[in-house]
Amino acid sequence: MDRSELQYWVALGRVPQLGRARFALLESHFGSMEEAWRASPAALQAAGLTGATLSALLAARDAIEPEAELAKLEQAGVRALTWRDEGYPAGLKEIFDKPPILYMRGDLMAADDWSVALVGTRRATAYGRQVAEEMAQGLARNGITVVSGLARGIDSVGHRAALANGGRTLAALACGLDMVYPPENAKLAREIVERGALVSDYPLGTQPRAEFFPRRNRIMVGISLGVLVVEGDVKSGALITARQALDENREVFAVPGSVYSPAGRGTNWLIQQGQAKLVTRVEDVLEELNLSMAGHQIEAKETLPVDATEASLLQHLSSEPIHIDDVLRASGLAIDSVSSALAMLELKGMVRQVGNMSYVKVR
Repeated sequence: MDRSELQYWVALGRVPQLGRARFALLESHFGSMEEAWRASPAALQAAGLTGATLSALLAARDAIEPEAELAKLEQAGVRALTWRDEGYPAGLKEIFDKPPILYMRGDLMAADDWSVALVGTRRATAYGRQVAEEMAQGLARNGITVVSGLARGIDSVGHRAALANGGRTLAALACGLDMVYPPENAKLAREIVERGALVSDYPLGTQPRAEFFPRRNRIMVGISLGVLVVEGDVKSGALITARQALDENREVFAVPGSVYSPAGRGTNWLIQQGQAKLVTRVEDVLEELNLSMAGHQIEAKETLPVDATEASLLQHLSSEPIHIDDVLRASGLAIDSVSSALAMLELKGMVRQVGNMSYVKVR
């Protein structure tokens, strides 16, 4: 997205009352966020904005200069990706409550399409720390990006173990990216930016609040193929993440915990209820998600050439799912050629089937 349009997305992102549904409403009615930003009150009402939301938007227009908001992001080393940008994570776009804007420090890479979220309690036991470290180490060594929330306890162990083993890791924050919470993880956050990314859907200056943490968990779920819960009580944030993953059709895994420890009650409950697959080694996760060859697929993507048929198909694919029948019509190629080329592109990690014979282009 060009800078002239992006500044209006960023400016509208400053209005807390504008979430997924209202951004979609504005985009559908006006066609561009610049038009929405400049629209008269009557036009905004016609688009469906009323009451407190309309008042908040009108107040924001008086107080905010879109170009200045974009400049603040650049000065902070933060990028803004909208759900219309090619770099917006394809998996995140699939969830119901996808954020209209994803703020990012660091870089997302093609390898991050093979991601697993590793979550757990802030009050980790020695057992939980050991298991989290071994799981993150195994994921990293197999080319899987470790996703977590930068929190104390299991989250921090997972991030550090991934980095220590040469892997990539992504952290979803419940605050603006001009700050780090908890503050003692500032050094870890800098290391993650160098070998992954910090992401958030909260604009700069947003302080962390209790209610923000469950909402940020949906980002971890969206950018991951599955969620691995190491430790957590029944009412913990880790269990909230697991429920969100189930709602979004993601796989959930749980490490069994001690029957004597509150930190094991949540994972044991998930397994007992049949909501999570019992995990005792990282291979359990890799095999279930068909990720055992992920490292080789990443290498293949970087080294194998793209032939003319594959190049033609890539022109008709994007981050929006498209059914194979529509690919056939758009490309004009024979079904056998399209099927074999899509299979090869999937092996190379350039496309991904997202169900129902629909495909998306991987970054």
